[in-house]
Amino acid sequence: MGTDQSGGSARADVGGSDKDPGLKTVVTASAAGTAFEWYDFFIFGSLAAVIARHFYADVGEATAYILALLTFGVGFVVRPLGALVFGWFGDRTGRKTTFLVTISLMGVATVLIGVLPDYDTIGMAAPILLVLLRILQGFALGGEYGGAAIYVAEHAPDRKRGFLTGWIQTTAAMGLIMALVVIIVTRLIVGSEAFDEWGWRIPFLLSLPLLAISLWIRLKLNESPAYRRMEAEAGDNDRRAPYREAFGTWRNGRFVLIALVGVMFAQGAVWYCGYFYTRFFMERVIKLDVATVDLLVLAVTACSAFLYVFFGWLSDKIGRKPVMLFGMVVALIAYFPGFHALVRAANPALAEAQARAPVTVIADPATCAVQFDPVGKAAFASSCDLAKQVLSNAGVSYENSAALSGSLAVVQVGGVAVQSAEGSGLDATALAETRAAVDGRIRTALASAGYPERADPDQANLPLVFLILMIFMVAATAVYGPQAAALVELFPTRVRYTAMSLPYNIGTGWVGGLLPAASFALVAASGNIYFGLWYSVAFTAIALVVALIWLPETRGRDLNTIGT
Repeated sequence: MGTDQSGGSARADVGGSDKDPGLKTVVTASAAGTAFEWYDFFIFGSLAAVIARHFYADVGEATAYILALLTFGVGFVVRPLGALVFGWFGDRTGRKTTFLVTISLMGVATVLIGVLPDYDTIGMAAPILLVLLRILQGFALGGEYGGAAIYVAEHAPDRKRGFLTGWIQTTAAMGLIMALVVIIVTRLIVGSEAFDEWGWRIPFLLSLPLLAISLWIRLKLNESPAYRRMEAEAGDNDRRAPYREAFGTWRNGRFVLIALVGVMFAQGAVWYCGYFYTRFFMERVIKLDVATVDLLVLAVTACSAFLYVFFGWLSDKIGRKPVMLFGMVVALIAYFPGFHALVRAANPALAEAQARAPVTVIADPATCAVQFDPVGKAAFASSCDLAKQVLSNAGVSYENSAALSGSLAVVQVGGVAVQSAEGSGLDATALAETRAAVDGRIRTALASAGYPERADPDQANLPLVFLILMIFMVAATAVYGPQAAALVELFPTRVRYTAMSLPYNIGTGWVGGLLPAASFALVAASGNIYFGLWYSVAFTAIALVVALIWLPETRGRDLNTIGT
């Protein structure tokens, strides 16, 4: 077989059209459609706080926020199912048709969220329907990424595959940028109060014209050369069985496991910590103004967008494995120092108060529940629970100390002791009054000790915050940039869509998608605002070890000869 000018394998136009699009058109069309789909998916995560107020009423602020994050995560949980279904169709019927279906499903689900009545209008039906639409979104996205990445990779010269698929990787950043820009502009136009009331629906409704543009772009594409070649060589007797060949044989099955644990565990932990948990941490714990958080996330996302392509290009030069390992190491080094530095830079008054007047909850351990209720039914009415709810909502770290059995909980703020109150057994009105009284006493003590209710924008060192966030972006893009090429190169054409889509969507869907909710729940349960980082540390460390030992280097492989 000959070679093209880039050193990759020449690709005969087997069964192709005389009007096959050029490589730039292939990359542009695939990337644009995927960016629009990421836009649909990320709007929800960016508006989690607003959605919590509209769809999870009467369960308490902390629980409502966790429920909104879990609803965001539900879309990720079903992604592996979408990967299996659309992966099968992609390997049996082609790449193009499959990702036309996925983008249509995503667009329709997103528009419907924009017109969905909230809890005050239809009660419990509102969160139920919201979850169902998130499931549909996740199901569609489960089949989207694999199709777009494979489509570009199967067109690309072997020695430029990392660079060209890097453009697919950057679509996640582009989708997030689009979502943030639309949210910021809409909030500026209608005002913050109107945006929180009804304007939040506009970004969802704008998905309709984006869907039309995406479909128009993708309808211009033809099937990939590698798939057409496989179809031409297979003949009428071909009996492809993507599930059995991908997961039922050790030849491919071992690479599915390596891809999942050695690559996707890290991608889910590093990328979603850098892009989403930092956002939740700044908004919920550090108490930065929402508009400031939006601008910071927008700035770091825009500045990091080119890094996906850069690290993809670098992986063409030195290999996929060393670039991804570099990202994992940077993340592990940065997690705890980085988040401590975020607090000092964004809300120095909070950092000073925590050092000067540490908080301790002294309570009977038997009366302290885990401050996490995924169904929103727990009252959390004991004196310990009431105290911890106030501290959790205030974003304040605290230690736990055991008290005598049956005693009321006491919150020690520096040298000041504040007694909680018992709310168990009270009716709703009395419990609300008791909760408010405990909240008032503890917040007064926190204020006297210098704990700020909100971050002071005049005291925040925003350039330093930006630099800290960029460190996480470097780690995330180094892991993610070469990833598409690395995953595509692990599997043969016959099962490529199925085999790479499943580990990708388990890693991003289960490890990454559940990261914000799981990390925040760990914080709420422990009382330590940094405790949630152990989730990311564990998955990243496991991936680093597995990748270092078992992940093969795949740079430059001929996609037409893998597995043959």
